[in-house]
Amino acid sequence: MMILKDILYKVTINAVVGSTSIAINKIEFDSRQIKTNDVFVAISGTITDGHKYIEKVIEDGATAIVCEVLPEIFEDGVTYIEVANSNQALAFMAANYYAHPSENLKLVGVTGTNGKTTVTSLLYQLFKKAGYKVGLLSTVKIMVDNTTFKATHTTPDSLTINKYLKLMNDEGVEFCFMEVSSHGIHQSRTEGLKFAGGIFTNLSHDHLDYHETFAKYRDVKKTFFDQLPKDAFALSNIDDKNGLVMLQNTKAKKYTYALKNYADYRAQILENDFSGLLLKLNDNELWTRLIGSFNAYNILAIYGTAELLGLDKVEILRLISELENVSGRFQYFVSDEKITAIVDYAHTPDALKNVLETINSIRTKNEELITVVGCGGDRDKTKRPKMAHIASALSTKVIFTSDNPRSELPETIIEDMEKGVEPQNFKKTLSITDRKQAIKTACQIAGAKDIILIAGKGHETYQEIKGERFDFDDYKTVQEFLKQLQK
Repeated sequence: MMILKDILYKVTINAVVGSTSIAINKIEFDSRQIKTNDVFVAISGTITDGHKYIEKVIEDGATAIVCEVLPEIFEDGVTYIEVANSNQALAFMAANYYAHPSENLKLVGVTGTNGKTTVTSLLYQLFKKAGYKVGLLSTVKIMVDNTTFKATHTTPDSLTINKYLKLMNDEGVEFCFMEVSSHGIHQSRTEGLKFAGGIFTNLSHDHLDYHETFAKYRDVKKTFFDQLPKDAFALSNIDDKNGLVMLQNTKAKKYTYALKNYADYRAQILENDFSGLLLKLNDNELWTRLIGSFNAYNILAIYGTAELLGLDKVEILRLISELENVSGRFQYFVSDEKITAIVDYAHTPDALKNVLETINSIRTKNEELITVVGCGGDRDKTKRPKMAHIASALSTKVIFTSDNPRSELPETIIEDMEKGVEPQNFKKTLSITDRKQAIKTACQIAGAKDIILIAGKGHETYQEIKGERFDFDDYKTVQEFLKQLQK
């Protein structure tokens, strides 16, 4: 049990009705989880408004309500706190409730459109190999040293973040690497956390259904760096035109990385093929199993972060050479028929372009490049024609299919995509709404030495259709079909 006023430290309070000296059990923002003596934080979400459930949670035993709008009628024995921003209040309250766990380890946040999962996951791998106890908060999974927990959002809610950071404290974790999404920043989920460093990967077209304009999307990312403390580091990719923007107002120590520009951490690609990359990184040669120029940027971010966190340079280079690909990120295998199948999470125009350009830079052009791609339903529609344009321009054959259609008709999504295909590329395209059938068709039309790229879902092991999740794994599906062809 904690005293309410102790968990309200740093919260911007407009009004208080009742006593803040009461004992509370736990904090909840999900009205269904409320029990006796809990404090309920009413949040205006994109789907529902927590303020609607204030009466219900009081019936269920809540003794304190934190909200942006006070109800008209007050119940005896209940404390009401009116705050400026419920999301921000929840973040500070969560940090207070769990005794500020981010201060007891070195927490590094990674933000950007593409590369967040790869950079955080590879940093987790590298620091584990270096012998440290490490935490990971990523899209794919949450790791508390050696224990795995399922992830549900790119950036979890602030209660979940602090709960896992507290678990990390209990396990003696020294470093934690965390994906920081634009939604997470905008909804104040990272407020109240102490970051030892922040990394900017890149910025391209994504989430404009939520942020409305690219400028707003960029500025939300920038606020993460604006809020870093002066004893932290800010490491930014300055080959991206927004890289220096991220560093403009930060109080943190500024560092840069690049392939094309002069930077603190710089690399040159010497060799690039399906076996890996040979890089010259700050005058040292380095070989890695990771493939493509986008991974050269990820390696620079990892190298710079590891050095800034105090690891030995020679040791970092050795450890990078041992790193393995992240699930669903340029994950590939070659079948007995010598067909190369690649599964990648690329679900933005820029990510898809990067993957296709990487494959094209490696292949001999004597083989077919068959791309299977879809776009998610109930999400940014403006990227659909852009992704179809890129896929049809950079592949020899393209199959448009379903991704996670959610509540939309797959046929409608595919029609939106087809609008981006230039007339000369129509003959390359095929539309198959069933994703399994689309992958099967790609396997059937592929010949020896051809390359199949299955883009958009990567590590996901489900398809979301009309509110339900069905088991579906791109990597397993393509493996099964290619094995069947060998019989």
